[in-house]
Amino acid sequence: MNAGAQLQRRSSVRRSRSMAKEEDRGQPPDEEVMSRSQGSSTAPVLDKDSATAPKSRPADQSAGPSEMDLMKEKFAKLLLGEDMSGSGKGVPSALALSNAVTNLAASVFGEQRKLEPMAPDRKGRWKKEVGWLLSVADHIVEFVAKKQVLDNGVEMEVMGTQQRRDLQANIPALRKLDTMLLDYLDNFKERNEFWYVKRDSCSEGENEERSDEKWWIPIVKVPPGGLSPTSRGWLLHQKELVNQVLKAAMAINANCLMEMSIPDTYIDTLPKNGRASLGDALYRIITDVEFDPDDFLSTVDLTSEHKILDLKDRIEASVIIWNRKVHNKDGKSSWGSAVSQEKREQFEERAQTLLLIIKHRFPGIPQSTLDIAKIQENRDVGFALLESYSRVLESLAFNVMSRIEDVIQADNVAREKAKKNAPPGADPGAGCRCAPEAGGDDDQSKTTTLLDFMGWTGDPDGKNDDVSPPPPPPPPELPAQDDGRLMKLPNIMTNLKQTYMDKLDFLSGNRSPSGRH
Repeated sequence: MNAGAQLQRRSSVRRSRSMAKEEDRGQPPDEEVMSRSQGSSTAPVLDKDSATAPKSRPADQSAGPSEMDLMKEKFAKLLLGEDMSGSGKGVPSALALSNAVTNLAASVFGEQRKLEPMAPDRKGRWKKEVGWLLSVADHIVEFVAKKQVLDNGVEMEVMGTQQRRDLQANIPALRKLDTMLLDYLDNFKERNEFWYVKRDSCSEGENEERSDEKWWIPIVKVPPGGLSPTSRGWLLHQKELVNQVLKAAMAINANCLMEMSIPDTYIDTLPKNGRASLGDALYRIITDVEFDPDDFLSTVDLTSEHKILDLKDRIEASVIIWNRKVHNKDGKSSWGSAVSQEKREQFEERAQTLLLIIKHRFPGIPQSTLDIAKIQENRDVGFALLESYSRVLESLAFNVMSRIEDVIQADNVAREKAKKNAPPGADPGAGCRCAPEAGGDDDQSKTTTLLDFMGWTGDPDGKNDDVSPPPPPPPPELPAQDDGRLMKLPNIMTNLKQTYMDKLDFLSGNRSPSGRH
């Protein structure tokens, strides 16, 4: 009895102390007793303040996914081959990486419709995510012989690893081209000599001028008298800089596609001879004794992108057919022909020249059937990185050049209108006479060949004429714009100097990219 009385007193003391604490906090003791008496059968009843208060979330959830989560998601898709089911039906790693670079560029550069700096968020996203994808190239290595000195002083040769040479040379070059393109867009930050307006706010005549193409691009406007000579010269200088980047990206992309093997699925679709691929009319022109590429292209219809791409597909097919016949790669009697091997080599070289002209004159056309087949069947991850990265940079450079040409075209139209509206006694060419002079003296200094841009020097023909070297170009008027960045590019590694690069440089002196669609 004494023990029971002591336990009862202790429990009453604890209860009185608990009620005193609850009264100090302002909560009625009955609710606390009710909540405790329920035990674990039902959820405890909370007070009104705790019931209405919102639940606090961690800071990382409210701020969105972190960079680590985004990187995990991106590389998970690459490992799965874009097959989220994980059943192994995804695409190869090379194609998944190529698609990732292409999709990233489309989402970032797709909104670049004006000559203006890229938005900071899009620029930051591009640099960050493309850096993730290019980090794969750091682990693509090859074995090389290296010298190692042992502790006893004996020197021996061992096999070590280093990054593959084509990636070691071309990835830094592409990164430099990427940085230069973004810097060129930043140069248009303070330019107010031209502006853009929506298509709906323009007259019907202006809309009809661009109703067939570029309907998604806003219309550029210039002052009534056109741009000033200084602004026009600066704009032409920026166009030349972007053109150099475009040539370099085209060179890397063409060399990478040339190194890829031709898929068997594409070879199975080829006709038996070049005549069936080109057609009788084009075959007669390309196999004639006197062959002129300009005459050949003047006989075909190049008015639409579809027709240009169809011609390119047929010429590429004929090149593959003649090449296989020359080297007898198939071993089938059905490929035999009465045409000599020398003639086939000559026809193949002529077709290659036509392809280079089409590529240079129309750099914005989509990829041919052969290029698509090579990219889809490629299994080399290094080639996939080089091809996709150079292709998206080539597309961005082409778009920037197109926007610059839009401004120049608008300036030409404004100058023509100013001449027509000029009074009879005034000189109609006084307002624009300084434009040719702005680039007249600098034409020789600005015609930098693509070989000079790549860092390749010397006479390709092995000749050394007794002609004194041209005088050094005068210092540019705008040193901030011509700071020699083009000449600091790393050498681009390619084994097509005499086939692709020299011919492209030759064509650049006779062709202008303004003729493309």
